[in-house]
Amino acid sequence: MRRREFAALVWPSLLVMFGLLMLPLYRTAEWSLEQVDYGEAGTFVGLDNYEQALSDPRFGQAVLFTVGLTVAVTAALLVFGYILAVLVNRLARTRPLVLGVLLVSYVVPQVIGASMFSWLFDENFGGVVNHLLSSVTGQEIHWFTEAWPNRVMVGLAVVWQMLPFAMLVILAGLQGVPQEIIEAAKIDGASTLRRHLHVIIPSIKGVLGFVVVIGVMDVLRVFDQLIPLSPQAPQIGNESIMLYIFNVAFRDGGQQLGVGSAVNVLMIVIILLMLSPFIRDMAREARKS
Repeated sequence: MRRREFAALVWPSLLVMFGLLMLPLYRTAEWSLEQVDYGEAGTFVGLDNYEQALSDPRFGQAVLFTVGLTVAVTAALLVFGYILAVLVNRLARTRPLVLGVLLVSYVVPQVIGASMFSWLFDENFGGVVNHLLSSVTGQEIHWFTEAWPNRVMVGLAVVWQMLPFAMLVILAGLQGVPQEIIEAAKIDGASTLRRHLHVIIPSIKGVLGFVVVIGVMDVLRVFDQLIPLSPQAPQIGNESIMLYIFNVAFRDGGQQLGVGSAVNVLMIVIILLMLSPFIRDMAREARKS
């Protein structure tokens, strides 16, 4: 491909990325160092916004909640996504139908999906899960007002919505594993569990790493699901970082836009710190191949 053709194909994308990503990122970093009110020029305050955010107990609680949710959900996506992918990979004629059913939760908008999921726990809409658990335990569980029941419900909702994506990516990786090495493991007497642990999983390590990267990025930015599932998130300590940014920067009329921008920058740092081991492993695998 000639240089002019390459430039004609690449530069429009670079310009769009610069306009949609780099300029807002620059403005966010600029506002994080200023006291900003809508419609007025910002006043430089240095690192005061970062100091205010880091000294706010709500922000610390939001970080703990978000990181904990990310670790739990990502682990669940890997385990259950792999199991589902293995089961679907064994299907033949019914595979398209099963995939269509499983992908419903992924294509439904997150707020709508979370609202639908909350009906399983909300007595006003039947609350099937709540009714069954209350019948077994003999206790009333307050899913929307108690911290840990609400965390479990939010985690289950996020897993339910993201699991089809993880399953689909892992399924694509499984279909690329050579059947020869699986047959060779069978001949050597390896059990089903050993074939998965020592043959198949190492063969799709890069795919699993990709699922982790996307999962971590998505769960760290969780926001939509908390609107219907955790209406009292700030009061019970289940406020995610993105919800904290929204509450600080916008819900109070935009008077804390500088602090919200500072938390956005800190959020980027947290994402990079959590992703760096997986990105390093993926780069190492790419160099080996």
